[in-house]
Amino acid sequence: MFFYLLPAIFFGWSLGANDAANIFGTAVSNRVVKYRIATIISAIFILVGAILGGAKGIETISNVTSQSLLSGSISVLSAAITVTVMTYFGVPVSSSQAIVGSIMAVGLIEGGVNWGIITKLVLAWVGTPIGGAIFGYLSYIILSIPFNKIKSIYVKERVVQIATLVIGAYGAYSLGANNVANITGAFASSIGVSMAALVGGLAISFGVLTYSYKVMMTVGKQIIELDYFSALIAVLGESITVWIYALLGIPVSTSQAIVGAVIGAGFARGSRLTNKKVLLKIVVAWVNTPVSAGLITSLIYFLFKVVFKINI
Repeated sequence: MFFYLLPAIFFGWSLGANDAANIFGTAVSNRVVKYRIATIISAIFILVGAILGGAKGIETISNVTSQSLLSGSISVLSAAITVTVMTYFGVPVSSSQAIVGSIMAVGLIEGGVNWGIITKLVLAWVGTPIGGAIFGYLSYIILSIPFNKIKSIYVKERVVQIATLVIGAYGAYSLGANNVANITGAFASSIGVSMAALVGGLAISFGVLTYSYKVMMTVGKQIIELDYFSALIAVLGESITVWIYALLGIPVSTSQAIVGAVIGAGFARGSRLTNKKVLLKIVVAWVNTPVSAGLITSLIYFLFKVVFKINI
């Protein structure tokens, strides 16, 4: 069984290494929080989120189509390859969209896809950046009022530092609760929901602890100009969006949620959108990622079935 789960462990490690930057990247790159503290908080709360809040999302992914251990392994491997290759070439990619495309491909080949769930997932993809923008905007409007009443610069800095840790922990919890389904949801029918949540949570946490430094230190390039407070609010907007979808059992892209939240917080602050191409990239990713993952899955599936004569 462990052999079949290896692609999920790799996928989770990759997701953790990349997506932790959506939570603590700005704070770490600007030295508001130390890198090691950020990774420890992220790892702990990602695991807690996966265990306590990941069940609904795992059940959603597991019900897209019926999966064996081998077909689930192929789906997750294909999604991991898609994310790795597209990230290498700088193409926008979402782990949520990659795994859905992979699982759909298996379902189409074997003749069974739950189109009701697929429709719900696609609508959520569209709603993710919109939700991030709404919550980013509203959070800034509401929280900037008491924050701006603080006269002492020192107190403001301390508030930002403490709030960064608290909101970061919440963001990590939301990430674990929502995205663990992408990692091990395909195996839920074989290993159980609880075990899937534990394995996926550990894999994502391991990625944060071992390989997130480079991404965190280079995440400072924003699509809109933000100060420390606005950047913090953007993480809050992203976290709320991702958490709500976790409660609904719908895995979504944290990267697209943070893009929306950054735009929302920036607009509330009065900043202008400086890189409009990012919106086009999100739309392209909605189509490009699941299609690419589906094609890779189909290739590997037929390779096993036709060339190696393995019964999937």
